[in-house]
Formats: sequence, structure tokens, C-alpha cells
Amino acid sequence: RPAARRTRRRRSRPGAAPAGPSTRARDTDDPARLDQLLALPRAHLVVDGYNVTKRGFGEMSLEQQRKRLITGLGGIAAQTGDEVTVVFDGAERIHGLPPAPRGVRVLFSRKGETADELIRRLVRAEPAGRPVVVVSSDREVADGVRRHGAYPLGADSLLRRLARS
Repeated sequence: RPAARRTRRRRSRPGAAPAGPSTRARDTDDPARLDQLLALPRAHLVVDGYNVTKRGFGEMSLEQQRKRLITGLGGIAAQTGDEVTVVFDGAERIHGLPPAPRGVRVLFSRKGETADELIRRLVRAEPAGRPVVVVSSDREVADGVRRHGAYPLGADSLLRRLARS
């Protein structure tokens, strides 16, 4: 069976870590993994905005959550030189949002579209071979973008990275 052969090969590699769910979960929430991926040439970081902010700054108002995340992403864009896009659910652009820092694009989903759908559409639109890192703890988003060649990471990887800055 092909799956059995793949499993045997994976186990037989010297020094290979077990590929169980706990290992995968730990890898997707590791800020060092995020740093490795952002060090790839021409990387594009795409962030599921409210998925991250509600997990990390849930006690704040939505406006404060957005501002804190966007400001933190500005620091990452400045440090890495990478393109950074943060996507929020919202039928209309929210008025009064301060200008995004250099290198950070802020998008709101259109009426009838979720941020998750917009993220998947952005990933599909990227040229083949470009490293795209998507931060979201939503399993459907992670599975959807992985099928199109993106690197999904959990929200905690970004929250821990922002806490270091």
C-alpha cells in the first residue's frame, strides 16, 4: 500500500521526529518556524486578522485589536522587507482606521465573502514558487491554503513573534 510505504519510510529516516499531531501542532505555533519562512526570498505573509486578534487580544475592542496587530505587523515588515497582508472580515472598509505602516496591506472581505475565502483567493493568485505564509488557527483555512502550496501556521506563532518584538 502506498500509505504504508510512506509511513515506513518516514519512520526509517535517521533522526526523524514522529509526525504525530502534537509535533505538527507544535511546529505550526513555533515563532522560529515563522522566522525561517519569512527569511525565504520574496515571502508574502498573509494574516487572518480577527483569528489572531481574538486569540491574543480578545479583551480589547475590535478597533484596538486591529490597531495593535497592524502596528506589530509593521514591525515585521520593516525587519524582514517581506510583503505583509492582513485580512479582516467586514463588508465595508472601516472608517477611521489609521494608515497602515509601510509594507502592510490591510484588506476587508466584501459583502457575502468571509476573510477565509479572501485569504484562499489571495493564495491562489500568487505566482507559482513564491513562498506564502498564512497565519490562521482555522483548520479549514490551513488545509485550503496548504493545497495551493502555502505554508500555514497557527495564530500563536505570530502572537509569540510579536511578543518578542
